[in-house]
Amino acid sequence: MDTRRLKRLISRILTPPESDKDPRDVESQQDQSAKEILDNHSQIDRNSLWRILEVTRQLGAPCDLRTMLGRVIDLAREVLDAERGSVFLYDEETDELFTFVASGIDELRLPADQGIVGTCAQSMEMVNVEDCYADERFNQEVDRKTGFRTRCLLSVPLVGIEGDLVGVLQLLNKVGGIFEKDDERIATVLAAQCAVALQRTRWMEDYVVRQRQEQDLLIAREIQQDVLPGSMPTLEHYELTGWNRPADEAGGDIFDAVALNEHQVLLLVGDASGHGIGPALSVTQVRSMLRVCLRLEAPLDSIISHVNNQLSEDLAAGRFVTAFFGLIDNRTHEVMYQSTGQGPIYFYRKATNEWIRMGPTTVPLGLMNNIRLAPPATFSFEPGDLLLVISDGIFEHPCETDEQFGEERVKSMVVEKQEHSVTEISEILVETVDQFAGKTPQADDMTIVMVRRTD
Repeated sequence: MDTRRLKRLISRILTPPESDKDPRDVESQQDQSAKEILDNHSQIDRNSLWRILEVTRQLGAPCDLRTMLGRVIDLAREVLDAERGSVFLYDEETDELFTFVASGIDELRLPADQGIVGTCAQSMEMVNVEDCYADERFNQEVDRKTGFRTRCLLSVPLVGIEGDLVGVLQLLNKVGGIFEKDDERIATVLAAQCAVALQRTRWMEDYVVRQRQEQDLLIAREIQQDVLPGSMPTLEHYELTGWNRPADEAGGDIFDAVALNEHQVLLLVGDASGHGIGPALSVTQVRSMLRVCLRLEAPLDSIISHVNNQLSEDLAAGRFVTAFFGLIDNRTHEVMYQSTGQGPIYFYRKATNEWIRMGPTTVPLGLMNNIRLAPPATFSFEPGDLLLVISDGIFEHPCETDEQFGEERVKSMVVEKQEHSVTEISEILVETVDQFAGKTPQADDMTIVMVRRTD
């Protein structure tokens, strides 16, 4: 066969579908495989050569991982005349090898340094065993369970594009004898193509999963952002503002402000443990239950009890929601509140330039059923006084040297900018935190709610 014609044929067959890896890396791996075929051309008979080329063509077709593994095993058995075959994939997180698909056996998982397959994986070199029962590394238990008798086996490492271990191809019982040097040469070339095909398939499956997860997170974020108030309610003699920015696509913080009538507004600031879709659903659930209870004209303590009991049924162990519930009345200028683990809550008295730090009034929501509530705590507004309820994502935001923004910086900035509107103070606070953080990414959700009596 003309060498140039063969090389063109190999290159055409080995061209893979697009992946999220650098195409130059894939081409380099293919060029190496083509070179191996050409280098071994004089040592591989023409029939075997064409069978390998047919294998590479079939492995180029897109399919799911299970189908691809089955195809690899069937083609390897056919090319090398083996009775059985299996592919052990490498799990980097657990440092284990496992069979996802294998002929004649159920799924098997074992440490990556155990047995003949482990030797192959650790050394990244082929292992050819002529008499398995004479090799102490061979695990006879699998044969006992299946009733199959393994005479000889060939283990070939599947090495990825970047030289990383993808898995091990193992073939059992050469028909009519043992695996010879020619079989080893063919297996080496075959394994290179199998590794590329398997790696490409796993990349594609991972890509599809990531796309689906990103889409789910975008939907969750959209739902969560939709339930945040588009604007704060109007309350005579008061300014109100609220702001939220999740750390991830969906966050575990939420705030709400509901006008009960022309004189009263109920505030909510919630913070669920953790990040992502789960906590986002938890705090959105709190907000939804609060709204339903308000429609039923339930009192504040009854609302908290019902919300807590429902969360304790719904949330997994160790999950909880801290929250601030505050009822403002502009006739008495009094705030009645419960804080279920939410804190610190700051109240600034302008007349005395004094900050009052208020802690939780009870345990977080969802930790236990039927929590006992003390009577709601209260405080009163005088003109210029300001209530500040913010999540720990503000206080604990680190800078590049790992120092946290801290409570003192928050209080100082609020006092310094008190002549601005509360909306402007909130915007300045966010800008100040971002400048302080520098290049340090936001690691926790951030929420700000401010209320100030104007006269």
